[in-house]
Amino acid sequence: MTGLRALIAIVLALAALLSGRPVAAHQATIAVLEFREMRPGAYIGRWTTLPKDGVNRIDLKMPPHCFLRLPELNCGDKGLVGQMTIANLGEDMSAAIIRVTSLAGETRSYTISASNPVVTVLGTDAPTLDTWLELAKTYVNLGIDHILLGADHLLFVLGLICIVQGRWRLLKTITSFTIGHSASLAATAFGWIGVAEAPLNACIALSIVFVGVEIIKQQRGETGLTARYPWAVAFSFGLVHGIGFASALAGLGLERRILPAALLFFNVGVEIGQILFVLLVLALIWAHRRLGAALPRWGAEWPAYAIGSVSMFWFLGRLARVLAAA
Repeated sequence: MTGLRALIAIVLALAALLSGRPVAAHQATIAVLEFREMRPGAYIGRWTTLPKDGVNRIDLKMPPHCFLRLPELNCGDKGLVGQMTIANLGEDMSAAIIRVTSLAGETRSYTISASNPVVTVLGTDAPTLDTWLELAKTYVNLGIDHILLGADHLLFVLGLICIVQGRWRLLKTITSFTIGHSASLAATAFGWIGVAEAPLNACIALSIVFVGVEIIKQQRGETGLTARYPWAVAFSFGLVHGIGFASALAGLGLERRILPAALLFFNVGVEIGQILFVLLVLALIWAHRRLGAALPRWGAEWPAYAIGSVSMFWFLGRLARVLAAA
């Protein structure tokens, strides 16, 4: 466990840096722009969701035959067909959703992200193979970005790695966590359940506090709930974290017919990011053991206390926001 404690120290240092600014669990930084066709080729557009810096920093480029000066967009007889891009996506805005409603009332959504900065509007034709491939590329990348930027989720997974002994037991535990957050992500995305974001974020932080306490119990020779029933604990908290993941897809106005595919690809991206993180942690533990390095005796328990302290800091901050909004 010595190598793991050293690794936790590094991760917690990064978490401490993150704690210096407001942390909201899995908060989406996504802008939404809606275009409604008023007559053939002529649209009225408006931003329904904005990044914190507003619209001034958004460098939106439409197809060459289109003229854009919000709220007006004029694409002539050809209509809104061709490539759209945002040239300056950055850390404050990870993606933008462009919703286009035709004269017939049909709405289609297109996602522009930093990893997929160019999308192609195909007009009113039926979705093609290229459309689905573009959808897969966009939402897999969005899922990977979302999980790797979710410090609280990764800290929870790190806590599970600390507690659960044995490769197969750890694999089953992570799988249970995956099943839990996949189920609640789907249920939330389809509108079957709904939880206010602020209280949910507080609960996610509290789940990490719980894991920190469980690590301390294990270090003292006690058998905690997670050590006894790791799959049940991982599944239960996975349900909570999955609702948090759904916030990344909330309010994007995705078409109902593409929502299942977008949800699937997004979840695949989340799992890819999670697996990469777990493999990285295990590789660092292996490398540390090979080097034979060790922490001093006084450092044996402080990483577990640090996990609890950082997550409690998040919890109290998020709880304060809940109470302030009440």
